[in-house]
Amino acid sequence: MPEGKTGKKNKKDKESLENRMIDAAVPGMRRLGTLAGVSESSGLALGPEPGTYYTFGDNGNPPIIYQIDGTGKVIKELNIGAKNKDWESLTRDPQGNYFIGDCGNNNSDRTDLRLLRFKPANPQQIDVIKFTYPDQNEFPPKKKQRNFDCEAIVWVDGKVWLFTKDQQEQASNVYTVPDQPGTHTAKREGSIAIPGRVTEAALSPSGRRLVLLGRGELFILDGSSWADILKAKPRRVDLAGTGQTEGAVFQDENTLLISTEEGGFYEFKLP
Repeated sequence: MPEGKTGKKNKKDKESLENRMIDAAVPGMRRLGTLAGVSESSGLALGPEPGTYYTFGDNGNPPIIYQIDGTGKVIKELNIGAKNKDWESLTRDPQGNYFIGDCGNNNSDRTDLRLLRFKPANPQQIDVIKFTYPDQNEFPPKKKQRNFDCEAIVWVDGKVWLFTKDQQEQASNVYTVPDQPGTHTAKREGSIAIPGRVTEAALSPSGRRLVLLGRGELFILDGSSWADILKAKPRRVDLAGTGQTEGAVFQDENTLLISTEEGGFYEFKLP
């Protein structure tokens, strides 16, 4: 057998073994492919065409939205007309607007937090939604108070909902920002007891199930309404072995797609 074919076979065998190990370690998890063209995937949303998805690279990467297919293969690139300072999450509204959460803030010291709204037909035209937190007065605050990093957003009822990543791994604070351009003070809506660091949020098609993704774990909140979801007790699911999980989007009511910073692309059947 030619050396090139041997190398490809060994690679496929290695990937197959890795996939079987993941399937065995996490019931309901299946690897779909690899995000070979995306560096440090850090957000995931449904694309404008069925069976496609949007993702992008973490802070410091080019301001590009990658459209991928169901295997993680890049099929299109959108050059966004704004800098990627620390893009972390991606969501969309029913009118086809997409919102990029440029609100990664590990040290809780940023004073230029913003959401970037765009439509795929004209990705260079960006509407900027600037915001500040109503309860932050120091930049940065003391270490125990650094809960102003947001890597998880969802759109609901004309607002973008933000879920913070608590360095103390105790609670995710919940804020809202209007989905319109301008400068806003976010409204604090409450907090959710999460014993981890929230890296992404995804809302099911029915709007009755919220998933908050962590690193190697996720939390499921169910309710008959959005208000009930926010009051629900989170149900933890272990995702050990999948890598640094950073992106999530619902494919259907019980199926979640997950991307990792290392380039993994998974399908997960929620328990």
